Amino acid sequence: MQPKMLTCVTAIAAVCTSSISIPISAAQEGRQTQRYYVFNLGDPGGGNLAAAASINNIGWIAGEALQAESGNVHAELWVGTSFDLGTFGGPNSVVAWPNKNNRGQIAGIAETADMNPLNEAWSCAQANFPTITNHVCFGFLWEAGVMTAFPPLSGGIDSYAAGINNKGQVAGWAENGVHDPTCNNTPPVNQVLQFEAVVWGPKLGEMAQLSPLAPDPDSAATAINDKGQIIGISGLCANAAGSTSAEHAVLWENKYAPPIDLGNFDGGLAWNTPTALNNRGQVVGFGNQQGSPANSFNPIGFFWDRAHAIQPIPPIGDDQQSWAWGINEHGQVVGQSFNLMTGAARAFLYEKGLLTDLNALIQPNSSLQLLLANDINDAGEIVGFALDTNTNATVAFLAVPVDSGNQSSARLGETNFYSKAAAENRRRPFAGTFSRFAVDVAHSK
Repeated sequence: MQPKMLTCVTAIAAVCTSSISIPISAAQEGRQTQRYYVFNLGDPGGGNLAAAASINNIGWIAGEALQAESGNVHAELWVGTSFDLGTFGGPNSVVAWPNKNNRGQIAGIAETADMNPLNEAWSCAQANFPTITNHVCFGFLWEAGVMTAFPPLSGGIDSYAAGINNKGQVAGWAENGVHDPTCNNTPPVNQVLQFEAVVWGPKLGEMAQLSPLAPDPDSAATAINDKGQIIGISGLCANAAGSTSAEHAVLWENKYAPPIDLGNFDGGLAWNTPTALNNRGQVVGFGNQQGSPANSFNPIGFFWDRAHAIQPIPPIGDDQQSWAWGINEHGQVVGQSFNLMTGAARAFLYEKGLLTDLNALIQPNSSLQLLLANDINDAGEIVGFALDTNTNATVAFLAVPVDSGNQSSARLGETNFYSKAAAENRRRPFAGTFSRFAVDVAHSK
């Protein structure tokens, strides 16, 4: 499960690269020919921290924004202007994983006003929120302005929604009523109840539990494609947030099938987490590097397919850590590479055997330093978060492919801005209301 986004943003302690089914050599770096025009989507909560986690094929961007007045985070949707998706009455909400749905449906997590009767931290706060609040948290489906909660399993308290496909099926995980002895129930990050991977929908009230990899007691699903293939983790209960909860990265061919082990580099100890898959069955994610103890977080990105099995995605240059977060139908991969010695983080793009720092592909006069690329759609549009060097704020960004050599002068109305991008009418499911290219969208300088 994803380490705290806002912690990673603030400390620049996130990590990733990109690769596909072949190893990446240092000589491959920096030879990308595609160029991008990057847009500053700002920090709409006014709290100087925002991140985009998802972009679909109609250009909807979803993520999170820190709220200046409260210090909480709220799930955010950018469709021309930004929209606060709200919560279930609690402090926080977020869209944390890539959502591959083009029908106006969004999956995320949100806190209620109720306090957890077992004082559990749960995955929501542990992985995504600024502080542990001990509020009950549910996965949600947002559609047409309405946020609907996903229930936990029988006897459980909390749930978590990660990915969604075009059929309206949502992958996530949910507690049941079992007091799992493999849980870490030591405050303030205690977990008491067992949790299992689930798929909700597509019908209202429909919910299927997925089995963990035997003999693991716990599991979680992180993404689902249009074929019904599901990826996720299997392991111990622990803190319900990565670590030994992710002893194994797994794939379910469908919600009824037993999972298969995708492999690992550390012997199956911790942090083996697939994050995204496409309809070709290609999977990306991260896992602890060889020799890493279970109590450490030392990730390296990976790519998996049936032809080549699991392949490491090495960091860029002298960086020591990486993780991959997004993949599209063309096999383009995005993520982050991190240098432990300097603290430098950089978003990456992997395409056609080439691994490149995304900062080398954007207009040279941009004020944005791209830190993490979290998702990429089939038009090659990339979202994530960046440091605005003019304001020192961490902002969400959108990078759009343009004709080589023209990215410095790209404007909203120019033809090259739309090259390889989805047609404008497909970006307007609510005609006359939403347009992602409204005039109030901030540009990087």
